[in-house]
Amino acid sequence: MADIVGSMRVFVRVGETGSFTAVAKENDVTAAQISRAVTSLEEQLHAALLHRTTRHLSLTEAGSRFYERAKAILADLDAATDEARNASVSPAGKVRLHCAPGLAQSTVAAALVSYQRAYPDVSVELKIEQSMPNLVEDGYDLSLISATQLPDSAYIAQPLGAAWALMAASPAYVKQHGMPLTPDDLAAHTLLKLESPVSPPDEWHLESGHETQILTLAHAPLQVNAPGVLRAMLLDGAGIGTLATYSAVEDLVAGNLVRVLPQYRLKPFTVYAVYPSRRYLEAKVRTLLDHLRATLTPALEAAIERIEALNVARAARRA
Repeated sequence: MADIVGSMRVFVRVGETGSFTAVAKENDVTAAQISRAVTSLEEQLHAALLHRTTRHLSLTEAGSRFYERAKAILADLDAATDEARNASVSPAGKVRLHCAPGLAQSTVAAALVSYQRAYPDVSVELKIEQSMPNLVEDGYDLSLISATQLPDSAYIAQPLGAAWALMAASPAYVKQHGMPLTPDDLAAHTLLKLESPVSPPDEWHLESGHETQILTLAHAPLQVNAPGVLRAMLLDGAGIGTLATYSAVEDLVAGNLVRVLPQYRLKPFTVYAVYPSRRYLEAKVRTLLDHLRATLTPALEAAIERIEALNVARAARRA
C-alpha cells in the first residue's frame, strides 16, 4: 500500500507540473527515478497514464481520470492523517499571495497588516497583478481575485464576498460638464476605460432593478488597467469611470468623488480566494484564509452598505 501511495503522489505531482525533472528536484532524486515510479504505477494498474515524448508529457484519457481520483484520495488521506496526529502546528514561514490591484489597494492591505500582527512568525509576500498566475508553477500559496465566473481548473476556490462597480466622477467634473440623468446622456461625456477581469473595457453592463442596458464605449481618451490609476484620473477631473464598491467607497463618503447615475450599477461579481489543490493546507495558509473570511468578507459588505446609505441620504435631501 505504501508503494502505491508513494507512486500516486509522484504521479499527481507529475500531472500538476508536466515534468519529471521538476518533481525530481522537489524530491532530490533523478528524473529517471520519477519516471520509473510512474512506470511502476502503470504496471500495477495495467493502464498507460502518460503520453511521453522527448519534449512533452501529457495525461492519457485513463491518466486524466486516475489523476482526479488520486488527487482526491490523497487529500482525504492527508486530512485523516493530519486529524489523527493533531498536527495543527503554529503558523510560521512565508506566504506568497497574489492579488488583483483594486482589491490590494483597498480592503486586502488592511487585512494583511492585521494578519501579520496576529501571526508575527508568518511573513507575507504580496504580488499585485491583474491576471491570475499559474499558482503551482509560480509558487503561490493563494490568489485573491474578482470574477463573474471562474474558469474550470484544478484549483480550489472559496467565495469571500460580493461586490459591483459603479460610475463616478469628481465634483469639479460634474460642475463643469453637468450630471448625466440617463444612460443616454453619457454619450456627451468623457468616459474612461478600465481593463478589468470582471467586464470588458469597451462595454458597461448597467443594471437597475430588472432593467439591463449595455453601453458601448466607442472612444475613450484614456484607458488604464489599474483601478488606482483610474481613481487618480477621476479625482483630477478627467471624466467619468467605473470603480468597484470597495475601491470607491472612501472617496464617495469623503466627497472626493460623486456617484453618477446612482440608480444604476454594473454587473455584480464575486471575490474569491483561490489556492492549489494540495495534500493539505499548511497552518499559515489556513489561518490566512480564516483571517480573510473574518476581515475581508465584512469589509466588502460594509462598503456596499455605506454606498447604499449614501444613496438613501441623497434621495432624502432631494425629497
